[in-house]
Amino acid sequence: MISAIVLTKNEEKNIKECLEGLQWCDEILVIDDYSSDKTVQIARKLGAKVIKHSLDNDFSQQRNFAISQSRGDWIFFVDADERVSKELRDEIQKKVKEKGIAGYFFPRIDFFLGRWLKHGEIGSIRILRLAKRNSGYWKRRVDEKWEITGKTKTMKNPLLHFSHTNLTEFLESINKRSSLNAEEFYQEKKAVRLWDWIKPLAKFIQNYFLRRGFLDGIQGFIFALLMSFHSFLVRGKLYLLVKKERQINPSLSKKSFKNCDHQVSNLEKGIFLLWSAFVFCSYIYFLFQRGKNKW
Repeated sequence: MISAIVLTKNEEKNIKECLEGLQWCDEILVIDDYSSDKTVQIARKLGAKVIKHSLDNDFSQQRNFAISQSRGDWIFFVDADERVSKELRDEIQKKVKEKGIAGYFFPRIDFFLGRWLKHGEIGSIRILRLAKRNSGYWKRRVDEKWEITGKTKTMKNPLLHFSHTNLTEFLESINKRSSLNAEEFYQEKKAVRLWDWIKPLAKFIQNYFLRRGFLDGIQGFIFALLMSFHSFLVRGKLYLLVKKERQINPSLSKKSFKNCDHQVSNLEKGIFLLWSAFVFCSYIYFLFQRGKNKW
């Protein structure tokens, strides 16, 4: 028996297509964070069992709660903006009959600004979304991971991800998730080291060049740049959280946060200026490419 689980919050534009692709599952469970739109009505109309439960900015606790409310031998997590193709459906139904497997990873491809992204960060994504009941728990409040025990395999067919219809939505998501990530690192007593300021630029180089994000055209460039920007925001917001804590409590020991220096060195200032110049040049390149396409 397979229980499909979908977490929702004002997903009326996505939930119908998502649930229509899950009708083959034995149980469809929607855990709704008190949506104010028609998400719940649409889900119930499509036969899903809806349970309202506050997310409270903790995705892992929401997913673990969902598992406790499900009945299936296999638990299948799907986001509201993801779709399960017929090919993937057939593969799942076949794979769950294999013996000795505790869970399955899925590749995932994104439909971004009118194009399917298949390279860069997207091309290397493998996410654990299908596992046996009681095989493990979700951990971390954001960018959560399902840690299970037992043998795992990877599906051949990908999940189809329709994450953001425009740049405004994407930037809003980046702003929210970077705040949650910074808060999570802060709670873990982590802080910003010198190398951390270089990571955003390194992330762009890795995704756009080494992982061949340039093969996805201007969309691949924008995606790599914005994911790099997300990395930068996490570190910037974490730095500000630690700085605020030290202003409130000047006697706070440096050892309270791992490898953190309160003073910003000249090298760090230089790295920040280089990052700013990189973002500016990237924006000019984006405008040039957009104009070139129109010509």
